[in-house]
Amino acid sequence: MKRSQWKWLLVSISFSALVMAGVLYFTVDEMTIEYLSRVNPLYLVLAVLLHIVSLGFWALRIQKMSGSLGYRVRFRHCLNLVLANMLVAAVTPSQAGGEPVRVHELYRAGVPVGDATAVVIMERILDGIALGALGAFAMLFLGSYWSSLTSGFSGVSLMMYAAWISVTLFVLVFVYSVKNPDHLKRALKGLSRWIDRHWRLKRLEHLLETIDCEVDNFNEGLVKFVNHGKSGLVWGLLFTGLFWFSEFAIASLLLVGLGQPPFLIESFVVQLVIAIIMMIPLTPGSSGVAELSATSLYSLFIPSSIVGVFVLLWRLILYYLNILLGLLSSLVIVRREYLARAKKRR
Repeated sequence: MKRSQWKWLLVSISFSALVMAGVLYFTVDEMTIEYLSRVNPLYLVLAVLLHIVSLGFWALRIQKMSGSLGYRVRFRHCLNLVLANMLVAAVTPSQAGGEPVRVHELYRAGVPVGDATAVVIMERILDGIALGALGAFAMLFLGSYWSSLTSGFSGVSLMMYAAWISVTLFVLVFVYSVKNPDHLKRALKGLSRWIDRHWRLKRLEHLLETIDCEVDNFNEGLVKFVNHGKSGLVWGLLFTGLFWFSEFAIASLLLVGLGQPPFLIESFVVQLVIAIIMMIPLTPGSSGVAELSATSLYSLFIPSSIVGVFVLLWRLILYYLNILLGLLSSLVIVRREYLARAKKRR
């Protein structure tokens, strides 16, 4: 990573650690020790292994989607690029910095930049579709249950509905822009000019050119998959569902490991809301935001004495472990690049 990215990584970790310290300060009490005495390490280990499995689903998604466009990328390479992506994602708002890493690593595996970009763009779209569909399921089949659970906490229910509406709008905009890319360009440019009138963007013209380029990439990528990679979309949607299902299940394993019921339904809805909130570009790697959101929502149905410890374990797996794995995979990439340069010198 660049020096500036290391700086933002430090900021992200520091902010997360500061918020986590505050959460523990206000939740740990004499009952916490009693709860910790009931911890079952087996479930904690299973939670870590399930996270590794979910990253494997992500790697399989990339491999299958690339394969549908006619490129053979080894699973090991796909897994390594997913892990490297997690490190950069930890220092960028809404974790968007991982996309260039995935494009670059697919290019290094022999996938042209245009097709690599198409794969990465479709990944984001499939994530939006999966989260939107899960949100619709939660609204239709779990809405009354969740409303009764959060009675007296109208803000939480409002957050759930707002999150689902946001993702649904994203999917609808995607569907509309497929047939009308020029309309999407005009809308984005109009929004950029409105922002410029109020906050004076320094590089408005460059931003408008970028919008043109990205919208074209977006539609070119979709056309490639619709014309040549339909099987990749099917596999991609399957592994996207498996990825999110396994990521959401980690929290329930941690709860059982801490001697609590799994709260499958409640945890499913909470994880869905948190996943959508974390897509909003607020802080690098959503540090602080994730901790506060999880603490606020899980405190509705698990004892306050254990909620801080639970959130700490959850973030250790889904944030700090990602950074560690990302560092290790980045070393693999650096070593590969060094050996490639050494070979050229010969």
